Amino acid sequence: MKKNLLAGLIAAIIASSAGAFEPFTIKDIRIEGIQRTEAGTVFSYLPVKVGDTMTNEKAAQAIKALFATGFFKDVRMEVEGEVLVVALEERPAIYTIDFVGLKEFDKDQLKKALRDNGIAEGRIFDRATLERAEQELKRQYLSRGKYGVAITTTITPLERNRVAINFNIEEGDAASIKQINLVGVSAFKEKDLLELFQLRTPNWISWYTKSDQYSRQKLAADLESLRSHYLNRGYLEFNIDSTQVSISPDKKDIYITVSITEGERYAVSSVKLAGDLLLPEAELRKLVQVKPGDVFSREKLNESTKAISDRLGAQGYAFANVNAAPELDKEKRQVAFTIFVDPGKRVYVRRINVTGNTKTRDEVIRQEMRQIEGAWYDADKVQLSKQRIDKTNYFGEVNVETPPVPGTTDQVDVNVNVAEKNTGNISLGAGFSSSEKVILSGSISQANLFGSGKFASLSLNTGKINRTAAFSYTNPYFTVDGVSQGFDVYHRRTDPTKSSISVGNYRSSSTGGGVRWGFPIGEKESISVGIAIDHTALDVDTTSPFRYQQFVNKYGDSNISLPLTAGWASDGRDSVLYPNKGTYQRVALEVAAPPGDLKYYRMTYSFQRYVPLSKDFTLFLSGEAGYGNGFGGQDGLPFYKNFFGGGMGTVRGYETASLGPLDTVCDNYVTRTNCRSSEDRIGGNRKINGTAEVLFPMPGFGADRSVRLGVFVDAGQVWGKGSDNQNVDTGPIRFSTGLSALWNSPMGPLKFSVAAPINKQDGDKAQTFQFQMGQTF
Repeated sequence: MKKNLLAGLIAAIIASSAGAFEPFTIKDIRIEGIQRTEAGTVFSYLPVKVGDTMTNEKAAQAIKALFATGFFKDVRMEVEGEVLVVALEERPAIYTIDFVGLKEFDKDQLKKALRDNGIAEGRIFDRATLERAEQELKRQYLSRGKYGVAITTTITPLERNRVAINFNIEEGDAASIKQINLVGVSAFKEKDLLELFQLRTPNWISWYTKSDQYSRQKLAADLESLRSHYLNRGYLEFNIDSTQVSISPDKKDIYITVSITEGERYAVSSVKLAGDLLLPEAELRKLVQVKPGDVFSREKLNESTKAISDRLGAQGYAFANVNAAPELDKEKRQVAFTIFVDPGKRVYVRRINVTGNTKTRDEVIRQEMRQIEGAWYDADKVQLSKQRIDKTNYFGEVNVETPPVPGTTDQVDVNVNVAEKNTGNISLGAGFSSSEKVILSGSISQANLFGSGKFASLSLNTGKINRTAAFSYTNPYFTVDGVSQGFDVYHRRTDPTKSSISVGNYRSSSTGGGVRWGFPIGEKESISVGIAIDHTALDVDTTSPFRYQQFVNKYGDSNISLPLTAGWASDGRDSVLYPNKGTYQRVALEVAAPPGDLKYYRMTYSFQRYVPLSKDFTLFLSGEAGYGNGFGGQDGLPFYKNFFGGGMGTVRGYETASLGPLDTVCDNYVTRTNCRSSEDRIGGNRKINGTAEVLFPMPGFGADRSVRLGVFVDAGQVWGKGSDNQNVDTGPIRFSTGLSALWNSPMGPLKFSVAAPINKQDGDKAQTFQFQMGQTF
């Protein structure tokens, strides 16, 4: 009945607007009242044309059609003889949108938000739309904690039926969380529970983290963290009764109160497996982390069901359903679980679909896939594929989904969606190194050249000690089997005399290049080989160490070497920039052999191990050993190939290259009389370094992982031979301890350390603060 009444009213309004007239044949149509709208636009919307018979019904249709455009606020149909007159009153158009008092947001950012709500420059002005725009502006401010924002809108009419809209904004101060109260807590300390929250009362880092600004999403996440904390510690009946958020009358302070019921703490009495197990029960039981007698933990129970589901997924059962049903004994405060297993049907992969890659070629992504089309579905291979795509570092985000194929019960598709990120880098600038002082540098690199997955870089460095120009190129898939090929060319000048550290005086200039290949021998392992040519010119004088002078006298101040390289690497880390678990190992061998002027070998072994201690804390263990010597009549390593110790990457807290053998000065080197040690470090042919470090995120940064702190102990030393070819006593292995920080900044990884030596010896040079740019650790 109401619908009929409404339809009748609309028809009556339209009829009254059109006026009643006798049908007639239209000889002409005249448009009146338009200023901005073209007449042709009006004609395109009219349902009648010259020659048609005009009736009341067609007039009503014409009025409805023109109103529906939204361009006009009044439409009338008039008749002058056999001429149809369309009288229009246009809605004003928005000429400009401006903001006064805007500080919190970028103007273009707000204009985009308004555009999404129907108001933008050039569009038709509508007051209803303007009200929605004002609400959107307030919503934007409320998301930043600006609860006291006041917005006044001024509409100024302009010529040609246009308007200017001006938003006068009084932003006010952001409201901060004054207090968070947990009611009903007895099993734990309230301050310990509040440490689980992202939302915090103001602290010294709040200006950066915004953790003191209320967010409904953050509070929901915090409540889930609170729930998980209790459920993982046996409180099976934990419940959040209510959550209250209030704001002070001046809209500057926010108070949050959470009321909870802890319940009793439960222990696990038994765990049973039921259903279609498919695999031997003993094998599945090994995946169950919840044991009888343990305190109940939801986390361990979820990990158990997931492990069983993943194990079945590795056998092709993509839709395995594994659920745990609890049976509570409230009197004994015990819970028994029955884990029901329903594997479903075994499925295979129909198709692999790649989306989101606008620049990167499909094959760059597909060559990292270990799950193949037409094969049985394997959850492990799907996960490994995701990790390999992520480790290319070409994408900011990688998502893999395995939806069932519609109309089938035994097929799935693997949908890989990536979000590309910028993989090119151009930098020009100046820096400061704790060892080289002012450094001017520039580089251009592209890790995903033309979307092909190839890497190329050109870099320049103008440090006082090291000056380098280098070009590198790598094709990670030189063959379809994953064999990589690359080459490097470089020119490097070294002048340790300009260092603040007492290093043996010499200058060198090296130019060379080489070709290298990499061969995968497993999912995480590879071997590499390469050949290069190097020309090095040396400059020593009477102030240079006697060993250096001896080398130049025997082998000349200019020599050519042909280094052959070989290596083995195994990378089982879960991440490159922020690893939490896994092991990385690398063995490298360099041999310079005939027909080159020099004959030597140099070996290094590196080891890194990440062990998760908790959600936030990771134990990092690393070690490095190196050894080198000459062969075929050459006495030892070329001195510019020696190992050095001290500083970042070795033993922090000691100056860079300050550990190891000292030069020996004699009044008569032939008779070895009146010999004594100088302060010049000459390096050695043997080294060892080790680190034990506990890594954790920056307190107050919440989920932001861009900054990572560490507490460490370093150890290391370098040994060598004296001018009489006898081993030099460099004293005991040095130890240090301190704090470290790694910041993945927009400029690249920055590493800082504040350290102090533990067993500093006479002659050692300490350096408390050290930093390094552009290298992860």
